Amino acid sequence: MEEMAMPAQSKSARAAKSERSSEALWDQEPRTLAELNALIAKAGPLVPGSTQPVFGEGPDHAEMVFVGEQPGDQEDLQGRPFVGPAGQLLARAMTEAGIERDEVYLTNAVKHFKFEERGKRRIHAKPTAGEVRHYRPWLMKEIDLVQPKLVVALGGTALLALAGKALPVTKARGPARFENRPGFVTVHPSYLLRVPDAQAKRRAYEDFVADLVQIRAMA
Repeated sequence: MEEMAMPAQSKSARAAKSERSSEALWDQEPRTLAELNALIAKAGPLVPGSTQPVFGEGPDHAEMVFVGEQPGDQEDLQGRPFVGPAGQLLARAMTEAGIERDEVYLTNAVKHFKFEERGKRRIHAKPTAGEVRHYRPWLMKEIDLVQPKLVVALGGTALLALAGKALPVTKARGPARFENRPGFVTVHPSYLLRVPDAQAKRRAYEDFVADLVQIRAMA
């Protein structure tokens, strides 16, 4: 994986600043999502290039929290989660499953867009386990503040963040528990976009909608 070259001092300063803000999470004990987001914004990204942090979006006390991996290109530019192609697919599947997008809380395990530059394009780069671990306290605090009835892990990175360890989505798919909170594991909608065969893509999408129907019933 290629990363943009940055001076060693800049990387060190960025990491130190982020660690100080992470410690401030526990020192200040944010009582609202707005206070938590202010700490995340102060920390800055662990990796260079993102335009802004992308915070969670939805009712403060939604019954369902959906956790994805990280913002993509469009999310980074617009400052909102799940507004790119995967987000549009998620919204479509939610509608078919009888879930109103504006009634759930959408967020990501990692709050900044990590990418590789290829010409003028910014190509998604998967967060490392260390980066996921760094953002995990913020994610868990975010969920504590929302107090949902159900937490949904969309894909492996979200599952890693919520479970605290790497688990295969194929085996964990279905009902779960995350720190004594009811949960559910399913694929990330971006996975559906990558399925090459049309028939397999259709089956994968139908399975995803079926998961969402079960999620709605559980919540």
